[in-house]
Amino acid sequence: MESTDTIIQGKTGDWELMIGLEVHAQISSKSKLFSGAATAFGAEPNSQVSFVDAAMPGMLPVINAACVREAVRSGLALNCRINRRSVFARKNYFYADLPQGYQISQYEEPVVGEGEITIDMPDGTNRTIGIERLHLEQDAGKSLHDQLPDKSLIDLNRSGVALMEIVSRPDMRSAEEAGAYLTKLRAVLRCIGACDGNMQEGSLRADANVSVRRPGEAPGTRCEIKNLNSVRFLKQAIMWEARRQVALLESGGTVSQETRLFDSARGETRPMRSKEDAHDYRYFPDPDLPPLLLDEAFIESARESLPELPDAKKARFIREFGLRPHDAGLLCADTDVSAYYEETAAQCDPALAANWILSELFGLLNKTERAISESPVGPGALAALIRLISDNVISGKIAKDVFAEMFATGKAPDAIVAEKGLRQITDTGALEAVVSRIISENPDQVAAFRGGKTGLMGWFVGQAMKATGGKANPKALNEILQRALSQES
Repeated sequence: MESTDTIIQGKTGDWELMIGLEVHAQISSKSKLFSGAATAFGAEPNSQVSFVDAAMPGMLPVINAACVREAVRSGLALNCRINRRSVFARKNYFYADLPQGYQISQYEEPVVGEGEITIDMPDGTNRTIGIERLHLEQDAGKSLHDQLPDKSLIDLNRSGVALMEIVSRPDMRSAEEAGAYLTKLRAVLRCIGACDGNMQEGSLRADANVSVRRPGEAPGTRCEIKNLNSVRFLKQAIMWEARRQVALLESGGTVSQETRLFDSARGETRPMRSKEDAHDYRYFPDPDLPPLLLDEAFIESARESLPELPDAKKARFIREFGLRPHDAGLLCADTDVSAYYEETAAQCDPALAANWILSELFGLLNKTERAISESPVGPGALAALIRLISDNVISGKIAKDVFAEMFATGKAPDAIVAEKGLRQITDTGALEAVVSRIISENPDQVAAFRGGKTGLMGWFVGQAMKATGGKANPKALNEILQRALSQES
């Protein structure tokens, strides 16, 4: 079964994907949504639980204003409508790690309404994805099934942690678009500091609603894939699920509306439970919480606190540094990366800085599984290396070797160049002597070049570079070779 970016080619024709995401983002707050309990990651089980989180009788929730502010800031950053009035509701369902027997969430009247986000695709095109809503809700606890052989244990540290659920419209038509949407959403939330975006720790996770249909027909039955904690797994899960649905429909079966889990080891989804509808949760306004009313001063204060957002930063990088839109988008996808780039570009050629960060630096960071904040080569050191290239002290080829040693040892580039004698040979007399020797030792190649085989120039350059240990200045060497080879003997 083949697929393109937006179409799956089945045995009986083409199928189109429809994808919507529900992203749960943990708010970067020191205390929970309705209690003063701490939210630090990695604490001992049940060490960050208040009486409210444990649902003790008589305990009443009190809204955390800092969490409301971050939800409003997020809504503004995502070009959404901010609702002046919103209501908290009880979402009723039973899990062992949900001590109240219900989750406090928002349903009919969320704090943030419709908006949109623009995503950048690898081919340079843009897509606008609609956002249906952003609402506040409390997280559940965690069931631990692998601690004892015959019992499950409950950790309530996450119970009551503040979440923003950001619900997109089913506007995405490929796994790549879904990945780009989640990447962009994460970049915006991290940029404004509303969520740290750490998917490995569960601070950001996505549920994907996937359905297939014949192009132009009504939407098919959707299945929800829960708790995807990386962009790579998101894309893998979507494609596997879409192909599963196509194969099922083409064999005469029907797709059942259900919730599924993604098995990353097997690369496949599997059933979890039948999908609930809203009426199954018996939503009703929480009697312990009055409607949340926001005034204009609160909203404007949230708006004024926003930093430069990724789209604005991308436009500025294009304007100020002359970057290609795709490169600017990659550099602005992460706050730490954009800060690293700006500090580097302020000290050297901005275009070269972008190329080195996106190619050499990203390559070694990915290979060693490090974040840019953990890079052993800081912005100043990379800028110093780039200046050595711009000043013709070393060639770009040698610079790659120097950079690899900088990354491995933390040494400064000029120290490595001096220690290994890597300075370019710019002395024209020395280069002319090398070229003269190569020409005298290779009369057949010289005759062929002068006879019209000008492609041999690369061979002569290679011989000269080999003779100089790669240290010949490329520009000077090419000029000397051109002169020497154009002279008749």
